[in-house]
Amino acid sequence: MLLRMSDRTGNRRSTTPLHSVSVAGVVVREDGRVLAIRRADNGTWEPPGGVLELTEAVEDGVRREVFEETGIKVGVERLTGVYKNVSRGIVALVFRCRPESGSERLSEESTAVAWLTPAEVSDRMAEVYAVRVLDALREGAAPAARSHDGRQLLG
Repeated sequence: MLLRMSDRTGNRRSTTPLHSVSVAGVVVREDGRVLAIRRADNGTWEPPGGVLELTEAVEDGVRREVFEETGIKVGVERLTGVYKNVSRGIVALVFRCRPESGSERLSEESTAVAWLTPAEVSDRMAEVYAVRVLDALREGAAPAARSHDGRQLLG
């Protein structure tokens, strides 16, 4: 059974847009380097991730996406941020992870896989992706909640 969204007045409307939920893993090695992919579809550098499947547990989705795109199996440590792309209606849940096994490999979704330093993350990734990694590297910080338009952070 699919649920319909309701507007602020409580009226059920089939035209109310639904949000898509994605997950991403910021995989941090012991030396502080972070796992990143260069996406095959647009050439941008990002932490590995993708759309959460309807029946999938959130942490299972993170593990699946990271492995599919990089060949690295991970342990999920903690939620580090929630990011909303207001122009596309996508809510991304980002988790800090640790590598457990596997070796880097390319996939249909990645044309490069690399372990980047925090400085390289800032140089290679667009602001909306770099901030996700940098938020995940902040020790002891509460999860961030940020909005963006697909290119730049808002507010």
